[in-house]
Amino acid sequence: MSLPAFSTQAELFSTAGLSASLFAPTDRYRLFAKVVYPHLVAARACLEKCYCLENGRVAVEPVLMLGVSFLQYLDGVPDRQAVELLHYHAGWNFALNRQLGDERFHPSSLVNFRQRLEEHQQSALGFTTMLKALEEAGLISRQSRQRLDSTQMFGRVARMSRLDCVRESLRLALQELEEAIRAQARPFFWVGLWERYVENQVDYRAGTETLGRKLGEAGTDAWQLLRWLGQPEQSPLAVGPQVKLLRRVFGEQFEVQGGQAVPASQGKIIQSDSSRPSVSEALPETATDLSLRSEANSLPSPSVSGKLMAAFQAEEQLLRAEPVSPPSVPLQARGTTNLSGSTADQPKDGPPQSQATGSDSEVQPKDKKQLASERVQNPHDADATYAAKGEGEKKKEHVGYKVQVAETVCEAKLAPGEPTRNFIVGIVTHPAYESDEAGAEKMEAEQAAMGLAKPPVQYVDAAYISTQKLLEAAQEGRELIGPAPGPGGPNVGRFGSDRFEVRVEERHAVCPAGQPNSQCSRLVEQATGKVSYRFEWDTATCAACPLRAQCIKAEHPHRTLVVGEHHTALQTRRQEQATPAFKERMKHRNAIEGTQSELVRGHGMRHARYRGLAKTKLQNYFTGAACNVKRWLRRIAWDLKQAVLVSEVSAAAAAN
Repeated sequence: MSLPAFSTQAELFSTAGLSASLFAPTDRYRLFAKVVYPHLVAARACLEKCYCLENGRVAVEPVLMLGVSFLQYLDGVPDRQAVELLHYHAGWNFALNRQLGDERFHPSSLVNFRQRLEEHQQSALGFTTMLKALEEAGLISRQSRQRLDSTQMFGRVARMSRLDCVRESLRLALQELEEAIRAQARPFFWVGLWERYVENQVDYRAGTETLGRKLGEAGTDAWQLLRWLGQPEQSPLAVGPQVKLLRRVFGEQFEVQGGQAVPASQGKIIQSDSSRPSVSEALPETATDLSLRSEANSLPSPSVSGKLMAAFQAEEQLLRAEPVSPPSVPLQARGTTNLSGSTADQPKDGPPQSQATGSDSEVQPKDKKQLASERVQNPHDADATYAAKGEGEKKKEHVGYKVQVAETVCEAKLAPGEPTRNFIVGIVTHPAYESDEAGAEKMEAEQAAMGLAKPPVQYVDAAYISTQKLLEAAQEGRELIGPAPGPGGPNVGRFGSDRFEVRVEERHAVCPAGQPNSQCSRLVEQATGKVSYRFEWDTATCAACPLRAQCIKAEHPHRTLVVGEHHTALQTRRQEQATPAFKERMKHRNAIEGTQSELVRGHGMRHARYRGLAKTKLQNYFTGAACNVKRWLRRIAWDLKQAVLVSEVSAAAAAN
């Protein structure tokens, strides 16, 4: 699309002429037009990268699209309602320098605009534009105190059972392949798969044993289809998004036991009429050739070999002569034939079945303990992953994403009714299964890309605190303010490492009863190189200790304590966090909970509007930008009101 001519000059009889009568000096639409809209205009140079400047039909003005996106996230309205407000709402038109009677655009143009931002790596454009505007206004700096916290975000899909996920992945893959493979070139097992996964559903009133058998059956069918398609680098049919997703789901949910299996489609299928060769006998028997045969069918590409060309012609002749019936013996998951082609329970009177061309193998569902946390929960949004927080009644589970929010910290006390002076300076969306520490690292990288330095003081909760992070902050001259995580290990419920006085450098430790350790060992993990120290106390000393029941279990002869190489830093923080001064400083972190609530309740950040991590990131960037705009406009309106009050007080004082 080409771009239209752009002008910021308001026409006669436009909404600009109504500003004095309709919009007060503190009205947010008037303030938006005055302080925000000029920065949107300045961002047009970046928006131009998403368009072809001199080719195609004229696009909707990108500055207008960016402004509408800001306002719709400010007011929390969908695309269709945003276009209606642009037509009827005087405030929206005035804020965006619109003229009365300007032509409207279709709501789908907003969808295309967001797609352009995503494709051209400009998802954060609105957010960075507001950060630059706030910096120019002197409200934030490139290095400022910050607080950081995360919140959960629900995806637009529900969590599926393992059986649902595999069956739905198969259905989507079959529907994708239906358009790419001609009916004559489909494998013999196609009809069975289509009937089982596209035309029918599982009866969930069945027992656990039946559902478990269905899961194994789905895994076997997925394996057979994937083997027939071949590898993506070999077969053009295996590169579709749904086929790739099916391959991923199969790898996450199943394992092949007994070696490398070869599906039955690679063997020779002998028909009951032995006088006529089967299609499989006339065609190449490799997965690559089969996939090429399906793609090219009767019109192979010039690069196909002569042998394969002859195979195509032979197949066409056989298919035209008489349809080939599928083998009468089903797959192993249904009780007879396994993936390798060998048969179990051979029919006594029937024809001999296919033989294995590789070692016998069997597809088995993985145990729940083998399933990875990043596995696909729903094939309609593979990026939405599962996460759980807390235990027991407080346990919270969700399928979706995790959002890290960084906010500036102004330690000055506010007057009654004064709006906040803090603004969001970072918003990172990442998979739900990732830890807060990983999210903090991504936040650091994002802020560096935006030109922001590491905060000199950062307020966090215990999820972001570790020995390594405390040491890194100290080496960089920064403060990481947050409570240290509690001690764990096999003696949970008894005296933890926080009750011991440990000096790792001296290899000395004193237990809560005042007894020093009798032995200290230095341990090094060969895989990671991690160093730890194990302190031990004498058995006789522990046996006579009056605090034994509170320190060790009855079956343990003596107490041992394993701590990290830099345990001193962690111990210092645990001692520090018990002081009143530390608790007073931690109050600055608590305000991030209110910010999370504002983003969730005021801007709908709890629920994703779109599917996929990339689109959800774009949504949250607009959410953060809209929150900053709202706070900025409130701050300007407050300053204007305070200026009026001061002038009135001065005038009254002068009159007296």
